[in-house]
Amino acid sequence: MIALEKLRELSFSGIPCEGGLRCLCWKILLNYLPLERASWTSILAKQRELYSQFLREMIIQPGIAKANMGVSREDVTFEDHPLNPNPDSRWNTYFKDNEVLLQIDKDVRRLCPDISFFQRATEYPCLLILDPQNEFETLRKRVEQTTLKSQTVARNRSGVTNMSSPHKSSAPAALNEYAVLPNGCEAHWEVVERILFIYAKLNPGIAYVQGMNEIVGPLYYTFATDPNSEWKEHAEADTFFCFTNLMAEIRDNFIKSLDDSQCGITYKMEKVYSTLKDKDVELYLKLQEQNIKPQFFAFRWLTLLLSQEFLLPDVIRIWDSLFADDSRFDFLLLVCCAMLILIREQLLEGDFTVNMRLLQ
Repeated sequence: MIALEKLRELSFSGIPCEGGLRCLCWKILLNYLPLERASWTSILAKQRELYSQFLREMIIQPGIAKANMGVSREDVTFEDHPLNPNPDSRWNTYFKDNEVLLQIDKDVRRLCPDISFFQRATEYPCLLILDPQNEFETLRKRVEQTTLKSQTVARNRSGVTNMSSPHKSSAPAALNEYAVLPNGCEAHWEVVERILFIYAKLNPGIAYVQGMNEIVGPLYYTFATDPNSEWKEHAEADTFFCFTNLMAEIRDNFIKSLDDSQCGITYKMEKVYSTLKDKDVELYLKLQEQNIKPQFFAFRWLTLLLSQEFLLPDVIRIWDSLFADDSRFDFLLLVCCAMLILIREQLLEGDFTVNMRLLQ
């Protein structure tokens, strides 16, 4: 039995990179693995099989259905056709999913641009998806085909807005990026794309919101670089469940209708300033005087768990402490406050423009 409080205490000061310790600790701290070691093997096997089932239901089976749609004239009926607005229409669902997929695709391609990891091929491509015997439409094919078709679809007064209309150069660029890797291979960002697409399908109330890619990225990187090859092989499934558990705690930050509630992001941003007022009233008054609102910078800090404010190794180290703290998001507020105090001299001397540049 793992002593959770002791694990939290040790992890808070930073988890060693050696021996896959960080991966293991994060899985426990994010409630993916229980405290009883004896049950780990069976739980991991069960969860990984469940994820494979999600792939079959959310990607493979719809891909087979789409591959078959339109094969004969009988597939387009009075009841179901590409222009059918009925929410139960297969076509309507397909087009709505494509909207989400295109946004995810756009975001995951630019994950952590300062490192090449996400552009490289994974050692463990998903064989369920990449089996050469498969003839269904994969996410890769969906993006390629939709991007090409959308070049001929202009937003106009007749209301053709179901598909994103990327810039003219984006389609060839997208295809070139895909062409870098040979058949049977996939880049790490494609794995992240699949995780986010499955999450969006299983959570229609929130679906996908821009920024979720920045949350799942460090999780996946950590698990996909685990020195334990068996655990690295299942980085996709393990990341999905840890991301889902983490999102259960922070999803209110991504729901606009909750912004002004006590669990919403606006309340948390104001809490950064109230904490700053307690810790450094002079700096607080200076920011108030310049009308620098926490929304101008703290929204990104809090929503993305500081993943855009530091290089990836530093983000991972911060997340050690964040995940280890039992009131982890109160701790995040304190970190944000500390970040302001660390640059207090520049902020006290700067005008509005200089300070906004510093904070953003």
